[in-house]
Amino acid sequence: MLVVGEEYLAKKLQAPMIVVNFKTYIESTGKRAVELAEKAEKVNKETGVSVGVAPQFTDIRAIAKTVRIPVLAQHVDPIKPGGYTGHVLIEAIKEAGAIGTLINHSERRLKLSEIGEAVRMVRENDLVSIVCANNPTTSAAAAALEPDIIAIEPPELIGTGIPVSKAKPEVLTDTVKLVRKVNSRVTILCGAGITHGEDVAAALTLGTQGVLVASGIVKAKDPYAIMSEFADATKR
Repeated sequence: MLVVGEEYLAKKLQAPMIVVNFKTYIESTGKRAVELAEKAEKVNKETGVSVGVAPQFTDIRAIAKTVRIPVLAQHVDPIKPGGYTGHVLIEAIKEAGAIGTLINHSERRLKLSEIGEAVRMVRENDLVSIVCANNPTTSAAAAALEPDIIAIEPPELIGTGIPVSKAKPEVLTDTVKLVRKVNSRVTILCGAGITHGEDVAAALTLGTQGVLVASGIVKAKDPYAIMSEFADATKR
């Protein structure tokens, strides 16, 4: 059983890290979402590598009550409590047990002004912001907004099984170079097409500090084995 200090650390994202976006796959919905989160927690306990999960909003509370790893929302809207039917309130995901959120995923994009406001409001609520960007220039612009984490994901590679580290390694190296000129503190993750441990190792070699992955784990025949492989790869 985790002591208080260990539980506190387990709830935080630390580099190198693996963030698993559950999206809206049936394999990561409801009870299956909780089961997948439990497998992620098992990998965290066995390897010591930080593994966070981003389930659908309806599964955040159940997962946060079950596991002691970081749970994030997939999106938030830069709004205050009030009349915003259908929007996602930052205070609501915090109340449900999320420690942070994705912002501007390629499947849920925001305007730059909205990204900045969302990052600011997330920070005010003591939550972690992971801003997704699709190219080096956009990543640098996002870095200027001072999020906690930036995830570079070329949208054309998402879900293809072709990692950016192989298809377009210059995207990663250019992103790291530009982002570091703007913000030396932000954590940089690599996303899109991550399916093997070697993809994770390559991403870290190119200067990132972890990966944001979805179908490579969620739709795998053995998600636990893949997460373990990814975690081991961060130590190479």
